[in-house]
Amino acid sequence: MKIYNTLTRQKEEFVPLTVGEAKIYACGPTVYNYIHIGNARPICVFDVLRRYFEYRGMKVTYVQNFTDIDDKIINKANEEGTDYLTVSERYIEEYKTDAKGLNVRPATIHPLATQNIDEIINIISDLIEKGFAYPTENGDVYFRTKKDENYGKLSHQPLEDLQAGARIATGEIKEDSMDFALWKGSKPGEPSWISPWGEGRPGWHIECSAMARRYLGKTIDIHCGGQDLIFPHHENEIAQSECCNDVPFANYWMHNGYINVDNRKMSKSLNNFFTVRDVAEHYGYEPIRYLMVASHYRTPINYSTEVIEQCQAALERLYNCRDNLQFLLEHAPAGEKPGEHDIRRRLSEYEDHFIEAMEDDLNTADAISALFDLARDINSSLNASTEPSKELCHFALNLFTELAGVLGLLYMKKESSLDEEIEKLIAERTEARKNKDWATADKIRDELKARHVVLEDTPQGIKWKIEQ
Repeated sequence: MKIYNTLTRQKEEFVPLTVGEAKIYACGPTVYNYIHIGNARPICVFDVLRRYFEYRGMKVTYVQNFTDIDDKIINKANEEGTDYLTVSERYIEEYKTDAKGLNVRPATIHPLATQNIDEIINIISDLIEKGFAYPTENGDVYFRTKKDENYGKLSHQPLEDLQAGARIATGEIKEDSMDFALWKGSKPGEPSWISPWGEGRPGWHIECSAMARRYLGKTIDIHCGGQDLIFPHHENEIAQSECCNDVPFANYWMHNGYINVDNRKMSKSLNNFFTVRDVAEHYGYEPIRYLMVASHYRTPINYSTEVIEQCQAALERLYNCRDNLQFLLEHAPAGEKPGEHDIRRRLSEYEDHFIEAMEDDLNTADAISALFDLARDINSSLNASTEPSKELCHFALNLFTELAGVLGLLYMKKESSLDEEIEKLIAERTEARKNKDWATADKIRDELKARHVVLEDTPQGIKWKIEQ
């Protein structure tokens, strides 16, 4: 598999540290509010990366953290008159609700920053001992960026350019404006932990370095996140990790592109800021997931009402293929027929196209195209008129759902109570027609039509689907 490595700015063959295994660290949310649709993109994209590796037989250790102590969390707690723990725990649970709705699998480990204070202190202590960090009189500890000769290698900017916009804020005592905080001395009313430099709390960047090292090791295979994290967050992670550990931090860096709303940057000030929960209440979660994986992960994507409705329509076509296969499977005769072996072989070629796309830097856009091509061939080759065998239907259904599952799609099921109710009405209508009770049959037909239920007569019986 080839991966575009932000560090080298080129596609590289993915060679894991351990054959057959992948160690992945994904930057998780700062839990002070509901996740927005911009947050949803890396969450969904790198869930697909994990799923694909596992589909190909690899063992994946996937770590996604929760930043549960941060200025934003403290400010939120102060606004509500509560504490940081109440805020962070609440929004971790809200994240889990949205992640489940998006069909994002829980990480192998979801570490919390506040559960790794000892590891954070150990790294900072080592950096001070090596001369890469220094404590100040107010209890802060800073990283010396100019001492790191490789600083800027991820963002591909020289230190002079990065320094142009740097400032020393009021209350900071730094040797240089580019130095960044590893530890922040305690302030009145803020949560704090005991350290060799006095009570305080960790800086944002050091948290991920500590959690990656503790749960994955000093060098990991892939570090991933949104494009907005390249600088300063990931740049600073590399600096502090590699200066402390004396080995490469991550061999591959993957970053997803931005999301715009109606072709404009998403912003609260522009009133075009949407949480995942907002959108899901109107359209459901799955169209959001489809939107996030329908384009190549490195390209920018645009969210709009029209686009999300197109995603709904695309999903409906895929669901129709799956539901048709399930109907045929229930009524198909056993025993493979002449010519079906050739159909199997042809359908298998779409899996080859799917894999080829995913091996090319996780090209989910082309992978989805292969899935739709498979659906079209299934619809033309396996239908009521061809009366396919149970074996062929089973093969096609397994192949189709497996590939959709790699993308995390087609995870919604019909409500069984609704199924039963509609099947009962169809049976009553069939009986009424048999008895030439046309008035009752027409009444049931109108009732089903009002509920957007479309009936189709097939040699195997009446098939129904709901059209919006």
